[in-house]
Amino acid sequence: MGTGVILGLDIGGANLKAATPDGRAVSVPFALWKQPDRLPAALAELVARFPDAAGLAVTMTGELCDCFETKRQGVNAILDATEYAAAGRRVRVWGTDGMLHTIAEARAKHLTVAAANWHALATFAGRYATTGHAMLLDIGSTTSDLIPLRGGRPWPNGLTDFDRLRTHELHYVGVRRTPLFFLHVRACAAELFATMQDVYLVLGDTPEDPADHDTADNRPATRAFALPRLARMLGADTETISEEEIQSFAADADTLFVTDLIRCFLTAHGATNDADRGLDTVIVSGAGEFVARRVLGGLTRYYPSPRVVSLNDELGPAVSACAPAYAVAVLAAEGRA
Repeated sequence: MGTGVILGLDIGGANLKAATPDGRAVSVPFALWKQPDRLPAALAELVARFPDAAGLAVTMTGELCDCFETKRQGVNAILDATEYAAAGRRVRVWGTDGMLHTIAEARAKHLTVAAANWHALATFAGRYATTGHAMLLDIGSTTSDLIPLRGGRPWPNGLTDFDRLRTHELHYVGVRRTPLFFLHVRACAAELFATMQDVYLVLGDTPEDPADHDTADNRPATRAFALPRLARMLGADTETISEEEIQSFAADADTLFVTDLIRCFLTAHGATNDADRGLDTVIVSGAGEFVARRVLGGLTRYYPSPRVVSLNDELGPAVSACAPAYAVAVLAAEGRA
């Protein structure tokens, strides 16, 4: 992509993420489905935080937001916003064909660039498992990706969200935004009273952020407020059930999530019984890497001793949380255009 620093952008439905090959990374919350008209300005503000950016490498998932009638409309809206934010800089867009495309090419093959951030990450992560069979387990705030790798390359059974959900290579549960009732924990309310973020606030896996009000009840993302949110899921409150009962409820939710991911992992890798032990490496990443490690603990009867590579350790937590943006920046810098 020429000289200068390349800025990778991962444009999602709930967060905008940016990273450079030298390890600078920023993630900002942005509810695209609520304010699609503000995307150009929001992207421009994010790009402005990297004044040395000479070009943009882009991947996306935000086209699935329900503010768009179709994926084609969503892709085009995101590309329009990207062109605005680029302000004349060169832009390339990652596709599931393993190539970077011009804006015009991306518009012409919108399903190739739609929801391609997992493919960019898997392509980058392959350098940590250049031989044998591997799996990438990336757990984010909204979704989890379980991607087979063969000989250092993505080896997926599906390329679109539709196909990946059916093959369990995409599991639409994450450690922050997922409504808790999705997991069918005990007898609980099918209502947006709490999310997985509350589970991990109560369990102590996620740091508190009193300034974060993007919660089910718009009150702070702290343990003190997570407790009543979880109690409400049980038709109770903090006066009628104990903190220990709420903690147990949170632990049950985590166990169900881990169990779900183990099932998805086995299906995605093609292993259904103890006979298949063909797994050499597991690469874990994302804001929910702590959950990924619990999943690995539950997989030992199927895969006794795969090598584990942590992108948190390799890249640092900030970059790992923006891993697809970092991946597409690195791939562009390496001349994948």
